[in-house]
Amino acid sequence: MPKMKTNSGAKKRFRLTGTGKIKRKHAFKNHILTKKSTKRKRRLAHYGLVSTADAPRVERLLNI
Repeated sequence: MPKMKTNSGAKKRFRLTGTGKIKRKHAFKNHILTKKSTKRKRRLAHYGLVSTADAPRVERLLNI
């Protein structure tokens, strides 16, 4: 049986932390930034974690 392929979109969007959790970027930080406050843009710049409910689905895409 052939190897499972990792989802190309998922491997560009998610990274693993040292403890095995899945990091993700926040949405709404790409364009139309002039109307967003500096505080809001600064908060969006930090990485977030994938919720525990969605983690199994992302793991399946990444073949973890």
